[in-house]
Amino acid sequence: MGLGSTAKKLQGLSDRAEAMYKQVQELQKRIIHLEEEVDDTHDTVKRLDHQLTEQRALLLAIADELDIDGEEVLAEAAIDEAEHTSEDAGDDTSDESDSSETTVEP
Repeated sequence: MGLGSTAKKLQGLSDRAEAMYKQVQELQKRIIHLEEEVDDTHDTVKRLDHQLTEQRALLLAIADELDIDGEEVLAEAAIDEAEHTSEDAGDDTSDESDSSETTVEP
């Protein structure tokens, strides 16, 4: 009877080990898939960053042709964005009626 009990325990242990092995294999596949997705995303971001750099250069060249200070426009846009971001952060704690300033965008 002791031998049968031991065999049953070993079979149970073997079954659990096999189930864990399958889980590890599945996790490994998922990790490989995630790594591939991260690589694809990285490539996409690099491509988009390159395109954005090209577009910025093109827009600055066009602005220069039209005698517009492109860097000044970008600086003003950055300031406006910073103000907008700080207003959004302030909206969480204050009433909307407290806002006495309005900005008109051209």
